[in-house]
Amino acid sequence: MRMTWIIAKRDLGSFFNSPIFYVVTTVFLIIYSFMFFNILNFFSFQSFQARQLQAMGMNLNLNEMVIEPSLQNMSVILLMIIPIITMRSFADEKKMKTFRLLLSSPVHLREIILGKFLACMIVVAVMILISSYSVGFLFLLGEPEPGPVVTGYLGVLLMAGCFVSVGIFASSLTDNQIVAAVLTFGFSLFMWVIGWGAQAAGSTTGQVLQYLSIVDHLDRFLKGLVDTSDLVYYLSFILFSLFLCHRVLDSNRWR
Repeated sequence: MRMTWIIAKRDLGSFFNSPIFYVVTTVFLIIYSFMFFNILNFFSFQSFQARQLQAMGMNLNLNEMVIEPSLQNMSVILLMIIPIITMRSFADEKKMKTFRLLLSSPVHLREIILGKFLACMIVVAVMILISSYSVGFLFLLGEPEPGPVVTGYLGVLLMAGCFVSVGIFASSLTDNQIVAAVLTFGFSLFMWVIGWGAQAAGSTTGQVLQYLSIVDHLDRFLKGLVDTSDLVYYLSFILFSLFLCHRVLDSNRWR
C-alpha cells in the first residue's frame, strides 16, 4: 500500500500542477450549479402552490424533487468529465516514454494500477465534495432527509469508480489520450443505455440487460436504499476493469 500511495501522490501532483484539474472542475461546477439552481427554482415555484397540491393529496419532498434529480444530473456530467481525467493515466506515460521505465521499476504492477486509480478517484471525490455546497445550502433552508443524501452520494461515488476503472483500462490500450477518452466515454455510455433494450428483449434477457445497466443500480441509492446486489455490481465492475487493465499491461511487459 505504501508504493500505491506513492504512485497516487505522483499522479495527484501532476493533476494539481496542471490547468486540467482546474478547468475540468470549473466546467463541472458551472454545469452542475446551473442544473441545480434550475431544479431548485422549479421546486420554489411548486412550493408557492403547496396548498393546492396538498388539497390534491400531493406533498412536496425536497429529497425527491431537488436532491435526487441533482445527483442524477451530476452522474451524467461525470460520465462526460471523467474520461478527460483518466485519459492521461497510461497513455501519457507511453507518449512521454516513461512507460517502460515504470514497468521495469520494483513496484508491483497491481500497485501501479491501484495508485493511478486512487489518484483519479481522489480528484473526482474532490470535485464532488466541492459541489456538495448545494446540499449544505438545502440543509440551511429546509429539512431534507440525511439518509438518502448519504446513500445518494455513495452511489454517485461508486458509479464514478466504474467510470474511472474503465478509463484506466482504456488508457492502457493506447498512447493517444484522445482515443483513450473516446473509448472511455463510449463504453461508459453503452453501459448506461444498455438497460433501454430490456423492454424489447425477452424476460430473461431483459433482466440481464437491466442488471448490467449502470444507471439502474444508482436509483436505489438515491432513494436511500443500499442493496447488496448493487454494491456487488459496482465493486465487481471496478475490479473486473482493473483486472483487464492488469492483463493488458502485463502483456506489454513481455513484448
